[in-house]
Amino acid sequence: MLRTVQASFSRNRLLSIMSGDDFALLRPYLERVVLNAKDVIEEPGQPIQHVYFLEPSVASVVAITAQGEKMEVGLFGPEGMSGIAVLHGADRSPLHTFIQVAGSGIRLPADQLRSALASSATLRNLLMRYAQAFSIQVSFTALANGRYTIDERLSRWLLMCHDRVDDNVISLTHEFLALMLGVRRAGVTTALQILEGARIIKASRGRIEILDRDELLEAAGDSYGLPEVEYERLMAA
Repeated sequence: MLRTVQASFSRNRLLSIMSGDDFALLRPYLERVVLNAKDVIEEPGQPIQHVYFLEPSVASVVAITAQGEKMEVGLFGPEGMSGIAVLHGADRSPLHTFIQVAGSGIRLPADQLRSALASSATLRNLLMRYAQAFSIQVSFTALANGRYTIDERLSRWLLMCHDRVDDNVISLTHEFLALMLGVRRAGVTTALQILEGARIIKASRGRIEILDRDELLEAAGDSYGLPEVEYERLMAA
């Protein structure tokens, strides 16, 4: 019976692959919620009350300067969860986490996660492997921002979003893309025009359609791929 219940949460990979015993520790406290674009799931510097296991949707993790300038440093979707700080024994983070592409998720009180981690080494091991995979993604985002062109970075970012949604259409504005990539809107517009001219994407007001994923992979080059491979390796461990 519990396995049947666990299968109903299979749209989040972490919940679907954890052992039945570990899922049983969390199950009484799991709550499915609707997640709208711009919903905040972690406030910078504020105690984390809940962690979220996303279903098809995308959340952005954003760093903010003292002057209020923002840049995305990581993202996650149905492969992952919020609350990395909780996994490391902290109760808050200076990072801002919000929903970028709407969908749904599974909410769990942070205190219940702490209790489960304290009682289960296997759950702790699984979620810490995810934390490692996420840290690798963050590291390669820093590499991409420093070493790759805007065209390559945009292609990488679109691929990462495409990996986490159930559709070829992603609802995004140019302003939002500029924030995520840490560049001016004009740079994003030019990069989108290049990809659109090559018939890789179709961009319209507030949405981008992926027309040819293989060509998008080619456009991203080696800015995309290694963190994704490492995630699969760690989740299979």
